[in-house]
Order: sequence, then structure tokens, then C-alpha cells
Amino acid sequence: MDTWVWILLIVLAVLVVAAIVASRGRSRRLESRRNEAGVLRDRASIREEQASRAEQEAQSQAEEARRRQVLADQRADEARREREAAQATAQRADELDPDVR
Repeated sequence: MDTWVWILLIVLAVLVVAAIVASRGRSRRLESRRNEAGVLRDRASIREEQASRAEQEAQSQAEEARRRQVLADQRADEARREREAAQATAQRADELDPDVR
């Protein structure tokens, strides 16, 4: 065979080897990116669960705060009524007491 044929065959062989190596490198990079994406998805899932739990806890605390506010309002109303009753009783006592006029 002529020399140019051998050179052509060597060049073709080198190109084939280079294509195979490039393909494997690309496959490794893609696999690495897939793994990284999987890790990120796992982290996102964990953070989503944590956020959901925190939101539920916040809602629970808000409900408890509303319940306590209603109870505090009821107690304040009761205290106001008691104060008014005490004032009315004191006023009635003043009206009955001959020394207080």
C-alpha cells in the first residue's frame, strides 16, 4: 500500500478514537449533572417538607393566638361588667347612706 493510504487510515483511526473518548467524556459529564440534579431535587424536597411543617406550625400558633384573644376579650368584657356592677352597687349604697349626700 501507498504511504498516503496508511496516513489516511491512521488519521481515521485517530478520529474514531477521539470521537469515542469525547463521547465517553460527554456521557460522564451528563451523568455527573444528572447526579447533581438528583441531589438538588432531594434538598429541595427536604426544604419543601420543612417549609410545610413550619407553615402548619405557624397556622397552629395563629389559631391558638386567636383563641387566646377571644378568651382575653371575654374576660375583659366580664371584668368590665363586674366593674359596672360594682360601681352601680357603690352608687346605690351612696344613695341609701344619709351621710354621703
